Amino acid sequence: MTDDILSVLPVRSGHFLLESGYHAELWFSLDALFRSPRELAPLISTLAERLAPYRPDAICGPLLGGAFLAQALAIELDVHFYYSAPAARLTSGHLFSASYELPFELQKSACGERVALVDDVISAGSSVRATANALAMAKCFLVSVGTLVLLGTRAEEHFRNVSVPIETLQRCDFETWAPDKCPACLRNELLEDPVSERTESNAPY
Repeated sequence: MTDDILSVLPVRSGHFLLESGYHAELWFSLDALFRSPRELAPLISTLAERLAPYRPDAICGPLLGGAFLAQALAIELDVHFYYSAPAARLTSGHLFSASYELPFELQKSACGERVALVDDVISAGSSVRATANALAMAKCFLVSVGTLVLLGTRAEEHFRNVSVPIETLQRCDFETWAPDKCPACLRNELLEDPVSERTESNAPY
């Protein structure tokens, strides 16, 4: 796979609502990222090397893409694998209102473990922030966050503030706006539905 990971992904321009509550003008279809495991393998190995110094007992990722990545990294590092799934939202209409949880049996086995939290592509960091909360509820120790591509700076700034390092293979500029600051909203442009086409089913979170 090319060093420019995003170049292999379909992308749409428009006016989109991300899971975080921020608005963006680009939407990447992440479904295509895992279609060729053999091509992805070198990137998995490189990210595993970046995460190994944190000595994780387990890798955890949010469904869907983050869980795929977490399982591949867990195999590479020979550690436990956990995943989180979306739960009922904490609030509605606010930034970072998404909630994720670990399945009950995984909560019990994860207690006390050192966990590296990963997602395939991270922008504002909604799913990893919510998963970090779920890991804290399970009494895990979050030692690092990892991703193939880091979009923008919002997620890194958040985790820096809580003293959790981020490891990434690629960094890209990516602008997001709160709804009241969104240029498209100020132009009265309607939000688009990125899942209206079968090939456009996942947003960067």
